[in-house]
Amino acid sequence: MNIYQHFRAEEREFIDQVINWKEYVEQSYAPKLTDFLDPREQQILAAVIGKHSDVKTKLFGGGAGTERQRAFLYPEYMAAQNEDFQIKLFELEYAKKFINIEHRQVLGSLMSLGLKRGKYGDILIDGERVQFFAAAEVADYIRLQLESVGRALISLTEQPLEQAIHMNDAWVEMNVTVSSLRLDTVMSSLYNLSRQKSQLLIQHGHVKVNWTAVGNTAFECGEGDIISARGFGRAKIITIEGKTKKDKYRVIAGRKK
Repeated sequence: MNIYQHFRAEEREFIDQVINWKEYVEQSYAPKLTDFLDPREQQILAAVIGKHSDVKTKLFGGGAGTERQRAFLYPEYMAAQNEDFQIKLFELEYAKKFINIEHRQVLGSLMSLGLKRGKYGDILIDGERVQFFAAAEVADYIRLQLESVGRALISLTEQPLEQAIHMNDAWVEMNVTVSSLRLDTVMSSLYNLSRQKSQLLIQHGHVKVNWTAVGNTAFECGEGDIISARGFGRAKIITIEGKTKKDKYRVIAGRKK
């Protein structure tokens, strides 16, 4: 099975992991719960498992429209419930009058606890309210260890999943034409930047494709790729529609602030 040819070389390790999960469920007739997966990993999981497999998959991240989700792989005769995903929702209590907490501060503080990114789901911020999803198996550890975010002393309260902040998941669509699918070229069109500015952002490690930092300006983008540039938000290549008469690519993309 040469499934690797459909993916990038750096994604092989994750593909192997998915194949192992699938074989575990097939051979043990028992379900397998994964860590939180980013959307690219979810896409790979769906492609590797396939629609006509004896192993079924369901994704859930704690609420509607979540980006990072846990996958539950199970034999076809079973059913999956939201409780099977073992997800906790925490809300931060802090001195809201004096302090403003940002997404990057929450993520930085969580990562400093020594757990993998996969143990945390989405971070939700709406004005003063700050929440995050976490894997239930590490919830007690987080509760004990997380005492500050940025310069703010915090305490955590657990909330029912139904109380999660609702985040707007809409992309603003745009049509662009690009001379090539190189990352620096695509970024210049999507973010209305000079090629030089795009190259600097990439070279300084400020650009991610599918949640992985990419330092190569000539990296070739593909359909479905999510590009994030620090300070410029996110963009998504929705479809590549073919070429114009002048040999440029017609791309439908989406932007998020």
